[in-house]
Amino acid sequence: MPFVYTKRAHLSLEEHNALRDTLPAVLTLASLREAYRAGTLTPVDVMAIVADRMATSQDPAIFITSVARDELIAAARSLMERHPQPNSLPLWGVPFAVKDNIDVAGLPTTAACPAFAYTASINAHVVAKLKAAGALVTGKTNLDQFATGLNGTRSPYGEPRSVFDAVYISGGSSSGSAVAVGAGLAAFALGTDTAGSGRVPAAFNNLVGIKPTPGLLSTSGLVPACRSVDCITVFATSVADGLAVRHVAEGFDAADGYSRRIGSVPLPAKPRFGILSSADREFFGDDETERLYDAAVARLEALGAQPVVFDYAPFREIAELLYGGPWVAERRAAVGSFIDTNADDFDPSVRGIIESASRFSAVDAFNGQYAFEALKRRTEATWANVDLLLLPTAPTTYTVAQMKADPITLNSRLGLYTNFTNLLGLAAIAVPAGFRTDGLPAGVTLIGPGGSDDALAPLADALHRGAECGMGVARTARLPEGPLAGPDSGDRIPVAVVGAHLSGFPLNGQLLDLGGQLMRSTRTAAEYRLYVLPDTDPAKPGLQRDPGFSGPGIEVEIWSLPTAAFGRFVAGIPAPLGIGRVRLADGTDVAGFLGEAYALAGAEEITQHGGWRSYCAA
Repeated sequence: MPFVYTKRAHLSLEEHNALRDTLPAVLTLASLREAYRAGTLTPVDVMAIVADRMATSQDPAIFITSVARDELIAAARSLMERHPQPNSLPLWGVPFAVKDNIDVAGLPTTAACPAFAYTASINAHVVAKLKAAGALVTGKTNLDQFATGLNGTRSPYGEPRSVFDAVYISGGSSSGSAVAVGAGLAAFALGTDTAGSGRVPAAFNNLVGIKPTPGLLSTSGLVPACRSVDCITVFATSVADGLAVRHVAEGFDAADGYSRRIGSVPLPAKPRFGILSSADREFFGDDETERLYDAAVARLEALGAQPVVFDYAPFREIAELLYGGPWVAERRAAVGSFIDTNADDFDPSVRGIIESASRFSAVDAFNGQYAFEALKRRTEATWANVDLLLLPTAPTTYTVAQMKADPITLNSRLGLYTNFTNLLGLAAIAVPAGFRTDGLPAGVTLIGPGGSDDALAPLADALHRGAECGMGVARTARLPEGPLAGPDSGDRIPVAVVGAHLSGFPLNGQLLDLGGQLMRSTRTAAEYRLYVLPDTDPAKPGLQRDPGFSGPGIEVEIWSLPTAAFGRFVAGIPAPLGIGRVRLADGTDVAGFLGEAYALAGAEEITQHGGWRSYCAA
């Protein structure tokens, strides 16, 4: 039956305010889908509320071009007419923002330079895919001009600010995109990343930044910065949301000469991860960000990964090539003759960087390539000893005033641990790492081989959850649940674990030894109770379904095991535990641990703790 929305075409102020209060401060795919499923909100309602939020935002520099309220509502109505069934498309009714160097048909593309502006006639490849999946564009976001910068202050349209303190920078160049998601004006946003622009703003706004392997997402319809290494990225409130969006947006595009068919690269069950040596650490006096980096290292180690100190020197030297070597000439190529006729229309810092390309010759370009290949060979020694890297996303942050006073030096510091990634063709996911004592967030980034985009996700998600820092402005928000496996997860079986097999608990090694991979953390449906099993070593709980009972749901982790190993795992489970079907909070069923009724009779009930981890901590 078609979904009815016309009754909400004209709401009273009271009715509108009541609906407005049902939308969370930050938007997630899960919260939108549940509201649509339950019928408490429609895309028309959501777009009206988002329009209100945009109109009343305290930061006037987030958007360069906002879609008008009437047009947002009209787009939502059109979606519902064409696809009346709620959630019938992967991103049905999901509002998203687009960095203003990516084309959206009918809207101006400025690259933060008014004299450069043109109205796009067609959507960028990735925008077209997202719109076809039901997502709704809310506007074009601010950026460092021509995507040249990591700080967010190089725009004639103003400087978007940190969602936590307007005195501080938002990070760039994808400044407006990050602030839009962090402030709850979009569920996700597209950014770009050449030297870190899809990661640094994520760190400064308590968000996830999905930086795909170069070539995984088409760059057709993107105003290039350095075309050979540019990536389109996703800002989201969680790894699961970012991954879901990336899966929709990715795919080979024959029209893009840099698009690639990239196979999935797995990571070991117990990965070795590279960490900075004391000699390679540089936080520019920011002890708080260094403390949060150390805490992230400890969390990843607790998940069963092995830290390995590595030599950062060749990576740092590669990073320096991007702005200090002949690659800067590619930025000159990107703007073409426009800078010759419109030099005065450029931000002074951006102009200085692009015009510096004139000092490089064709010979310098080849010599730079030779230097890069030699450095790349040196990094192979690191990759022989590690499976991925864990680095600070940015070593520190600055106020807008500080950045404007020293725009080149301070900006270069922000890219210390990001600039090398795309030159080496690597995948990366930036996640929140927690908050400094002054209330500003910091982040860390997992970096893996090209094609390891999906394999990085469970580790990135676990790091984010372990930081207990919420998402965007919602510091205490509970992260949404969502699948972390890609659309083609291979020959593996998911299993829900509830007690001694949880990450960091005594029997977790059994899963890791069998090739288990953590997919996500979630909760059971409300009808489950949890008990302490008597006389077990190590201590274990028993999970039992009680139809008609309504509790908090019990925390579980979903692990995947190779099909061949699943039978061995089940065969080793001692009575009174066994494997049955467990209903999760999202209504799906998976194999999982259950306790036999006879062993739970008279046992201590701990359902009120919400899970074994919380019970043990208490």
